[in-house]
Amino acid sequence: MTTPLQIGLVMFPHVTQLDLTGPVQVFSSVPGAKVHLIWKRIEPVASDSVLTLMPTITFADCPQLDVICVPGGLGTDDLINDEEMLAFLRRQAEGAKYISSVCTGSLVLGAAGLLTGYRATTHWTAMEFLKEFGATPTHTRVCVDRNRITGGGVTAGIDFALTLVSLLVDRRTAEAIQLRLEYNPEPPFNSGSPETAPAEIVALLKERIAPAQARRGEMIRRAAARLA
Repeated sequence: MTTPLQIGLVMFPHVTQLDLTGPVQVFSSVPGAKVHLIWKRIEPVASDSVLTLMPTITFADCPQLDVICVPGGLGTDDLINDEEMLAFLRRQAEGAKYISSVCTGSLVLGAAGLLTGYRATTHWTAMEFLKEFGATPTHTRVCVDRNRITGGGVTAGIDFALTLVSLLVDRRTAEAIQLRLEYNPEPPFNSGSPETAPAEIVALLKERIAPAQARRGEMIRRAAARLA
């Protein structure tokens, strides 16, 4: 009997649900894969939207994973200094085939010391913070550097997951999953990145997130100092 692929995604309060659920939808379509949603305890976890999510397994009970993935969200600002989470990631990374993230989940990998010397991507608003953890910021939707695979902001989680499936299994399987999901995006506007969005829209968003950016910068500096 073939041993199933063990794929795990960590959860946490204020996770961006699409960072999590996009890849989960892709990974759940991989033949023979066992997908785990991991948190410290089995209890409802509030996302950054109206959705509340339920983990399937705890840190303590989680098996060795083939793939460990950290999604993003405002909750990552607390995770980068959460030693219980960081220790779990370090343990899993020792035996995992692929260590991965979506959006600002890469900052958590960085805080765990798992991106030092690697290229990585993240949400565009957090890109420069990667340098604090010894990573090289890479402005791509999906970044593959050896066994580190990182995805950009939120919607890039589907691209990330399909890319990872093509490496973990094969391209044929990834393309079949893409077709099953009818993942054929045609966005109504060309405002999906700061390079293509109108300048006034970029300025508006930067103004709105300025307080959160300031807090994130403070937490990043604390985490980088602890890592050093």
